[in-house]
Amino acid sequence: MNRTLLRGGLVIDTEPIVTVHRDTDVLIEDGRIAAVGPDLAVTDAEVIDATDRIVLPGFVDTHRHLWETALRGTAVDMDLMGYIEQVLGGYGARYRPEDVATGNLAGALECLDAGITTVQDYSHVQHSRDHTDAALDGLASSGIRAVFGYGPSATAGAAVDPAGMRHVVDRASGLITPALAAIGPAFAPFEITQADWALAAELGVPIVVHIMSGPLAPYPLQLLQDKGLLRSDVLYIHGNNLPDSELKLIADSGAAVAVTPAVEARMEMGDPIAGRLKSAGVTTGLGIDVVTTAPGDMFNAMRSVLALGYQTLTAAEVLRIATLDGARALGLSDQIGSLRPGKQADLVLLRASDINLIGGLHDPIATVVTSAHPGNIDTVLVAGNPVKRDGHLLHPDLESTLAAVRSTAEHLRAA
Repeated sequence: MNRTLLRGGLVIDTEPIVTVHRDTDVLIEDGRIAAVGPDLAVTDAEVIDATDRIVLPGFVDTHRHLWETALRGTAVDMDLMGYIEQVLGGYGARYRPEDVATGNLAGALECLDAGITTVQDYSHVQHSRDHTDAALDGLASSGIRAVFGYGPSATAGAAVDPAGMRHVVDRASGLITPALAAIGPAFAPFEITQADWALAAELGVPIVVHIMSGPLAPYPLQLLQDKGLLRSDVLYIHGNNLPDSELKLIADSGAAVAVTPAVEARMEMGDPIAGRLKSAGVTTGLGIDVVTTAPGDMFNAMRSVLALGYQTLTAAEVLRIATLDGARALGLSDQIGSLRPGKQADLVLLRASDINLIGGLHDPIATVVTSAHPGNIDTVLVAGNPVKRDGHLLHPDLESTLAAVRSTAEHLRAA
């Protein structure tokens, strides 16, 4: 049996509520959390001294387009339509399979470096089977836990390719879970939505889909209900301009919403929605979306949703959105998102002694949400395996991956 003991940390758990446990040990056995408590009597375990460390569940990024990693900063000054034209229709059309592999690997490593142990990758750059395999290879190589959303090329306006989706289901294994990344009723004729929903039902995979009220579907959730297509295993993304009646349908169906506050604000998608989702009783996850427009770490995302939530969200609620509620949104709450024994040991250790965190022991939860950054992260574990130690990523191909990102960026600039 492989055993690791995190000794004497300041533990923040999220289940059943967000709670601080001081001077607490965490025992990991064969990649799962075995016990949490003070002074655990353990022998034959690797001991990691967690004194002056904050130990918490890994962050869950519920919406990200990893393939765009080499396009960082290219759409900061654009609205949504400008982003669609330049990034999706321009750069995206020129992506080769090797660019997708590089983007997914580098983007996943960026996630791990920032304490994001699970990411939902909405991959709408599927120009060929080779592009799909490249995306999956990049994820598998990184060591991250991922929900891979397979979708058509972003500007194709087509249903998900059934053969491609079946290929993803056949290939996904280990830390990778398949999902169908649909265009959805807000952005495509409804027969495309019907085909996607039928394929997801046939294959037993969840759906991830961008949603809004617009010309094609002023009330997209009502349309889904009228057609008998509301289901619980759907993750709706954004939805800022949806009326309250639509949010109630999401809540009643048991589905969830991913919010990406920085990108939603910068691209002028509508007023902040996290507070309204809370009032409606909708499970809410937090996401980065695109590094073309926003930073790639969950600390910035938490600060954005806290600031834009005014007094509707507490720091503890924001931390839960970034962890356990994100796991619920992805249908993974039985595996990750908290430190409940039996769950996967996806964990983050922050240095509480760093200058920007020291003095934060009065309220460690608020301190993490408002003051921490990726540079404070000492250790990251995924299924008990260290992917970052002593502040450094452990991936053996890190340097060559960075070189490949530069190569992709040069290819796209020259095209």
